[in-house]
Amino acid sequence: MSRKTSVFGIDGKEYESVELPRIFETPFRPDVIHKAYVNLLSHSFQVQGRYPLAGEVVSAESRNTGLGIARIARAKGEGFVRAGQAAGVAGVRHGRVAHPPESKKRIYKKINKKEKKLALCSAIAATTRRDLVERRGHDVGKISNFPVIVSNEIESISGTKSLYRILESLGIGPDLLRANLLRNKGSRRTKRRGTHGRSGISALLVVGKDNKIQVLSKSIPGVNIKSVQNLSVLDFVPGSKPIRLTIFSENALIELKNTQAPINIIEGMISSN
Repeated sequence: MSRKTSVFGIDGKEYESVELPRIFETPFRPDVIHKAYVNLLSHSFQVQGRYPLAGEVVSAESRNTGLGIARIARAKGEGFVRAGQAAGVAGVRHGRVAHPPESKKRIYKKINKKEKKLALCSAIAATTRRDLVERRGHDVGKISNFPVIVSNEIESISGTKSLYRILESLGIGPDLLRANLLRNKGSRRTKRRGTHGRSGISALLVVGKDNKIQVLSKSIPGVNIKSVQNLSVLDFVPGSKPIRLTIFSENALIELKNTQAPINIIEGMISSN
């Protein structure tokens, strides 16, 4: 069954209605979404390990029994601080790590293509549910229609102030304020590491093909801008908690209509329900 929804202009006024693509009929599958999130997140992990001989490259030998001391290996020599100290084993000062991380560990989790596609379609369809968006913590008291559809004029915006005014006219102002209040600037150490603090998660703006508005992504705390071609489950469920407040442009809806969604899977799930 097709469903129609309202389209808002950049001034926040409703001016027409459009039919949602078939992809929005996908049933909500939190189990598949969570699995896809965990597996896709592992693709960004960096392999790490330790030098296999770290803590063992030392001239150490046990002094055996009869001396009233433990039989643990001790550094050879005399006349310097390190002499006679336990070495070469775990649990001692300057010793090796007991169970160090190994670079050969498999941390890349694979996922089936159809399962990944179903998770993405289910996450996109879940953006139509107000209860899920509110449960995640978004302030959507001034928003009356889900999903939020805006005209293509928003894709030509090139300034942060203009984008902020448009989001306020769409009723997303309270949620932007909430995300800004959750902002953590961080300490001097985090700045030295290149991480200048974190902010809360607010709206996700989905546009059509690549255009200049995407340079404004993250210019407003908590707001991300992605094209349909680059969408991922990671964008819709930060922290694996569904579902994020999402805004679609009209061009994005057209692109979603052309997306090869697993219609056979969707129809089977709808008929079984």
